Amino acid sequence: MNKNLFILTLSQIFSFTAAPVTVFLSGIIGSQISPIKSLSTLPMSISVVGIAIGAIIASKAMDLYGRKYGFIGASLINSLVSILAAISIFYQNFTFFCFANFFLGIGMAFTHQYRFAAAESVETEKAPKAISIILFGGIISAFLGPSLANYSKNLISENLYVGSYVALALLTFIPTILFLFYENKFRTASNLNYRGRSYLELISQPRFIQAVTASAFGYAIMTFLMTATPISMHVMEDISLSKTGIVIQFHVASMFLPSLITGYLIKKYGHSNIIYAGLFLYTLTILTSVFEQSFSNYMIALIFLGLGWNFLFISGTSLLVLTYKEEEKYKAQGLNDFVVYSVHAIGSLSAGIFITLTNWKIMNVFCIPFMLLIILTSVRANFIESKKK
Repeated sequence: MNKNLFILTLSQIFSFTAAPVTVFLSGIIGSQISPIKSLSTLPMSISVVGIAIGAIIASKAMDLYGRKYGFIGASLINSLVSILAAISIFYQNFTFFCFANFFLGIGMAFTHQYRFAAAESVETEKAPKAISIILFGGIISAFLGPSLANYSKNLISENLYVGSYVALALLTFIPTILFLFYENKFRTASNLNYRGRSYLELISQPRFIQAVTASAFGYAIMTFLMTATPISMHVMEDISLSKTGIVIQFHVASMFLPSLITGYLIKKYGHSNIIYAGLFLYTLTILTSVFEQSFSNYMIALIFLGLGWNFLFISGTSLLVLTYKEEEKYKAQGLNDFVVYSVHAIGSLSAGIFITLTNWKIMNVFCIPFMLLIILTSVRANFIESKKK
């Protein structure tokens, strides 16, 4: 493993803790301090809006200043905004808590660029494996973030969860130090002038559409169900917070654990087949939701959901890398992440409304049309490519 890839993997462990902590706590905190209960997942949704907007900011910033300084700046933002979140919880200010989550989202948009930086640090044929290594670092984040947040929630006894975000501030600051040793890739004049194909030409490629659709709707379905899980389990089904946290931890772990083999599977079976495998796992999630809403069923469903997301997201990301040239990378990556996290935000925001107005089973069934859309774009891309041969 080269130095840059090692730094990216280690930084992923600490920086990505912001994601599982946000999933674990933002909805619960929102339900406690929000003036309108149906808006309890708004902080989570706003963080995803921040990611979508941050995707454009991140691609522009890194094109101008390079990966190194972009990642350092993002780590500082995440750390400072975590302190702001702690203060907003202390004063029970829902508006400022949402504001803090929005900027946490912008910081996380830079973290999501780790996977592209990893792909750039190796040869093209090794990109799926490099992306998998980065995402595998998230399995440690899945346990480290929520565990530390849970243990530190009573740090300030009269203000539950303030300590959780103080702990998050410390974790997200660590990559600031690590990236001091990161080596920026030399930027060419073509990068500066944004040469290459237009956005319209990029999105006219069937494989580009397939890659973005698999990543975007695969992510949205996962977020839609994952965001609703803590509220459905803890608030509506009265399952303990510790058990809810365990389900989220195993879910996030299952999102990243397959990364050990996903790159190999893509290389052996192809992007489309692994996308189909991810959709099959989503189908198992939906089938599991038919049964009673017990701790064990939530656990099984969320594990399948995490595994399916891994296959869809890594396949989509590594397929995207094959659709653009070097001078187009920031344009293509920025567009991809903007679409992915915009759709992701819609899924997250609608989760709070759906779980309030419907139930867990209906939410699962609602995901089926979007799964069919992923199948349609994949079949179309395969058909067009086969005609060219």
